[in-house]
Amino acid sequence: MFKYEMHCHTQETSKCSRIAGADLIDFYHSLGYTGVVITDHFFNGNTTVPAELPWAERVELFAEGYRAAKRRGDEIGVDVFFGWEFAEKGSHFLTYGLGVDWLCANEDCDKLSTNEYCDRVHASGGFIVQAHPFRTPGKRDMIRLLPHKVDAVEIVNASRMSFENQMAALYAAQYSLCRFCGSDTHSNVIPRLAAIGMEMRAASAADILAAVIRGECAPILLARGEAGVWYEVNEFTEE
Repeated sequence: MFKYEMHCHTQETSKCSRIAGADLIDFYHSLGYTGVVITDHFFNGNTTVPAELPWAERVELFAEGYRAAKRRGDEIGVDVFFGWEFAEKGSHFLTYGLGVDWLCANEDCDKLSTNEYCDRVHASGGFIVQAHPFRTPGKRDMIRLLPHKVDAVEIVNASRMSFENQMAALYAAQYSLCRFCGSDTHSNVIPRLAAIGMEMRAASAADILAAVIRGECAPILLARGEAGVWYEVNEFTEE
């Protein structure tokens, strides 16, 4: 199957990332991935973009990680698509289907409440996935679920504990939400990955989302074994 990473961060744009966009693509290329969606932290998250700059300059800086990844992807045959991760009160929402032009035209969208933000994204045809909905540490004071505002739930996040993913899967099933997965990659020194697998190559991120909606894709789970060798697993277990 064609493998796609849907949730990852570049050093250029996300403060918490330890890998540059080009190196990130090299990492996924070495594992046979077909495509990667760059979802750097937006202005209300852990971004490298200074808040005092004019909006247009901020958007240009925000796209640097994606563009570095895209240049490398074009060189070596990995498809690279654009997305981002919106945050409010410790809850994170992956946004797909919109581009840099939309961000330029929606100044101060980072100041919107999550409900307002979801409505605006949907009005423009965007797609929203609640990332790691049962993550509890850090700045998050409570678990916030928005089943009537999101399109899908990240039921597998490779960086989370297995019980958190199990709760996310139950949440998605109970509300009939699309099932999503991603690695939440911030480095190439990680123990496991979660890809979306498709039988046909996607021409755009919209093709991947359409397959998710139709249920025509499957999670592909990878774990790093001894000597750094990666292999597929049926499920993640705690180490």
